[in-house]
Amino acid sequence: MSEEANRKEPAAPDAPAAAPGAAGPAAPAAEAAPATSEAAAILNEGDAQKAAADAKARKAKVKAIPAGIAFVRASFNNTMVSFADARGGVIAWSSAGKAGFRGSRKCTAFAATMVAQDAARQAVAKGMHEVEVRIQGAGAGRESAVRAIQSAGIHISVVKDCTPIPHNGCRPRKRRRV
Repeated sequence: MSEEANRKEPAAPDAPAAAPGAAGPAAPAAEAAPATSEAAAILNEGDAQKAAADAKARKAKVKAIPAGIAFVRASFNNTMVSFADARGGVIAWSSAGKAGFRGSRKCTAFAATMVAQDAARQAVAKGMHEVEVRIQGAGAGRESAVRAIQSAGIHISVVKDCTPIPHNGCRPRKRRRV
């Protein structure tokens, strides 16, 4: 019997007990309103501290990635460079448009150099120091992008050309008449 008495708890431990001379249900509601706002303030304060702790934990979880893959896509209109880890998750990227080049300047070798240096700096900041370079496309920035990656202090282990080549699959477009 004594165990049952210990297990039973009041229905609402947070709610204040009504005074015997209280006028009715309006008195507890008036007292509960400030308690709710105080509780909300305490909860919000705790959420802000928790969010700051989560942000620190996320920054601490970022691991240095020593080796990865550099993808260079040099088309006739643009140059894009992205650095990925061994599983293919992109950790740094840049393109000629992101670097501030517009129009026909995006397809130049100089733009490709700036793009590759920008992406390589981001990758070095995350701990990368060795890459395998995979080049795709026939644009003007192919070689200059590879040189820029090397000059940024990243060791290049392999350079591989992954440009898709048709084996007479699709019918070509009609010939241009100039």
